Amino acid sequence: MFQNAVAAIRMGIEDYALDRPERSLSAVRNFYAGVLLLAKEVLVRRVPLADPDAVIGARYKPVPDGAGGVDYVPDSKTTIDFATIGKRFKDFGLEIDRAALTDLSDVRNQVEHRFTNKPSQVVREIVAKAFPVTAQLFRLAGEDPRVQLGDAWATMLEARALYELELDRCRTTFEAVVWRSATVADAHLRCDDCGSDLVAQTEAGNTDQAQMALVCNACGAMPSVEAAILEAVGRALETEAYIRMKDSAESGPVFECPACGEDTYIDFERGCALCGEAFEWENCMVCHSRIPIEDALAGFDEGICSYCSHIAAKDD
Repeated sequence: MFQNAVAAIRMGIEDYALDRPERSLSAVRNFYAGVLLLAKEVLVRRVPLADPDAVIGARYKPVPDGAGGVDYVPDSKTTIDFATIGKRFKDFGLEIDRAALTDLSDVRNQVEHRFTNKPSQVVREIVAKAFPVTAQLFRLAGEDPRVQLGDAWATMLEARALYELELDRCRTTFEAVVWRSATVADAHLRCDDCGSDLVAQTEAGNTDQAQMALVCNACGAMPSVEAAILEAVGRALETEAYIRMKDSAESGPVFECPACGEDTYIDFERGCALCGEAFEWENCMVCHSRIPIEDALAGFDEGICSYCSHIAAKDD
């Protein structure tokens, strides 16, 4: 499995280096396959005494162990994919950059369905973003990527360095912006047309978020500020939203803003990432408890929570 992983990654890098649209798609296919195999190899090597099929199996079934108990054995030949590999790594106490792998998996799935609307340069960007996690996987497997990949390793280093330089140049144009949300500032903006991270502000000296004009240096589009901020909020907080709903059936942390109507009001920031709408009161003037975000969004933002407002209405 390891040698197959190395061969696929090397073929993917060779396709990448040719910098032609049709080879970019081939680069995604080969690189994806190699990285997935390498991730599985990491898990297998972590527990060398275990059955490899059991380590990377996706489905299991209980069977009698002959001593009054059960053993869990693979239920099919299906093995883990990128949708579940992050969880398996977590179970094994291993860290992995799931975001980089998710982008790679998404574009690979589009390619496998014979269509992707992403420009060739964006496809190449996604492959380059996965280079660091690939090096990480080699080291988790106890291997030196330089030795295993040969000339392909030099290509990876050069491509990643060029990408980082361009990304840094783009993000420098936002240094003067006074953001309405730290979440958006930390997440950075993506092109809402092609999905690239290589988004810049056309006027680097502009400080006003509402006056930003954006340009994508990957596809040339002029992304919408509103759409880019909406995407950044959703991307940054989707995991938190999932955990809240799964663990406690609670909504949030993102709500529809009553002022602009977009899903950009962040509860822990007590404000809208897009329009800056914020509520003046945090604690109820009557009972002194914190005013729930749902109350504030429903219009109870005059310093009294919904419960105290209800009691006052009854007294009247």
